[in-house]
Amino acid sequence: MCTVKNSPADQTYITEDERRKCRKVADAFTELEQDGIAVVDAGKFGFVKLQYYTYPTGFEDAVTFTDSGALFEDLWEEWLHSQLIILAREMGIRDIDYDDVFSRLSGEKKAELMEKRQCFKEKSSGGL
Repeated sequence: MCTVKNSPADQTYITEDERRKCRKVADAFTELEQDGIAVVDAGKFGFVKLQYYTYPTGFEDAVTFTDSGALFEDLWEEWLHSQLIILAREMGIRDIDYDDVFSRLSGEKKAELMEKRQCFKEKSSGGL
């Protein structure tokens, strides 16, 4: 029997502390599943964001995270973009440029979206 030392199978890519933090971040953004985005715990490899699901082939995109801050920022951007798409449709904007749509929003609507960011941070408490 041959054993290879220091093989990728022996490595852990995420610390237990980051794993705990990433779990809290993933839990805070569970509503993204409505948009076809799932975040799963991949054990020692970290957390994986899966998106663009088609049956029967599965997910078209998978991104691995080992840092809770990076995971939070990525999921926040996904959530914000989904909201901006909805708002753009309501405003009759066909060609969606996220920065352009955001700049057209009222100060009140911008504040509402940024309050949601704070809400996600609070749900992730201890995760960031």
